[in-house]
Amino acid sequence: MTPWIVKLWRPLINRELRRGQRITQIEVQGIEHPQQAIAENCGIMVTPNHSFHYDSYVLIETAHRVGQPFHFLSAWQVFAMSKPLEQKVLQWHGCFSINREAADLKAFKQSVEILSVSKQPLVVFPEGDIYHSNDRVTPFREGAAAIAMSASKKVERKIVCLPVALKCFYVKNPAQELADVMTRLEQRFTWRPRAGLPLDQRIFFYAEGILTLKEIEYLGKQQSGTLAERIQGLNNFILHQLESTYQVTSAGGIVPERVKDVRREIIKRLEQPDLTEATRRSLIDAMDDLFFVTQLFSYPTNYLAQKATIERAAETIDKFEEDVLQQAYPGIRGERHAVVRFGEPIEVPKQRDQRNAVAAMTDRLEQAVQGLLDEINASRTSHFPLL
Repeated sequence: MTPWIVKLWRPLINRELRRGQRITQIEVQGIEHPQQAIAENCGIMVTPNHSFHYDSYVLIETAHRVGQPFHFLSAWQVFAMSKPLEQKVLQWHGCFSINREAADLKAFKQSVEILSVSKQPLVVFPEGDIYHSNDRVTPFREGAAAIAMSASKKVERKIVCLPVALKCFYVKNPAQELADVMTRLEQRFTWRPRAGLPLDQRIFFYAEGILTLKEIEYLGKQQSGTLAERIQGLNNFILHQLESTYQVTSAGGIVPERVKDVRREIIKRLEQPDLTEATRRSLIDAMDDLFFVTQLFSYPTNYLAQKATIERAAETIDKFEEDVLQQAYPGIRGERHAVVRFGEPIEVPKQRDQRNAVAAMTDRLEQAVQGLLDEINASRTSHFPLL
């Protein structure tokens, strides 16, 4: 963390938000909560939903308004995908990496140390990944709560978690641009573009087509049942096979946790010397299967049907671009307005009163962030129509 460089880079960060991401306005609500916690010299963990690509840039600008720069705990892949200068910029902005596939004690200890002594808040994204279903938080992983509770137990200083919700709304209707992307996607399937159908129906039919193709690939046939049952069935089939092959005992946790356990075992085997090419190829294929399971998990089946907003349609099409067209980042299709809403701080207890204290804290943070998202959406009175 180099605070003076953070200030120096502020215009460049905001230019990327305006020009690259077309986020032309950032509205920060509840800013008194982090400012009060800083004034009270608390150790502060900020726990936002992982809402969209470059949401960390929005939080960097938010930190300027709060009055203190933020540290960021980032996946190691963020650094691996960055050029040397970009890696330095990340470090100057307080970013450090964690390997989620391993017991990364160094990153854990560094996080605890920041909460214990630093006046700058630490940002941890408990969802772990970007799932493009921004109105509905994906189950939080327990790492953030474990870090906060370890710090609270270690020091006299009060440690608080600040739940934060992030959401982007379109300022101009991107429906025609979204329809154009759907045409590209349908043509990729060798389908005739269904321009006469409403956008949400085109999205649903396309999702059904993708799922059927993957069922035939893995199962040899299409499953029966609802879309939700079919997604769950396919995920369980693939995970059960991988857990059996690599002798990983499933604790029955959420899909990302099961994926992490299998991935850890595969990485361990890939690091062994004298691998045959056939074995290495089999392990790489298994990693691809795990990536697909994560993709499949990230599609909430009734997300668009429940509330067909332009933002939900855009998020689903973003996923299609990444998963089908294999774009590193989805296209940016319209001017956007970002909302950052801080909730009241949640004090982290010094002692663990129950065996599942970390799980209980994780649930509390997840519910708080979901509540803040619901409040943001409730204040939104008008929506652009779908084509």
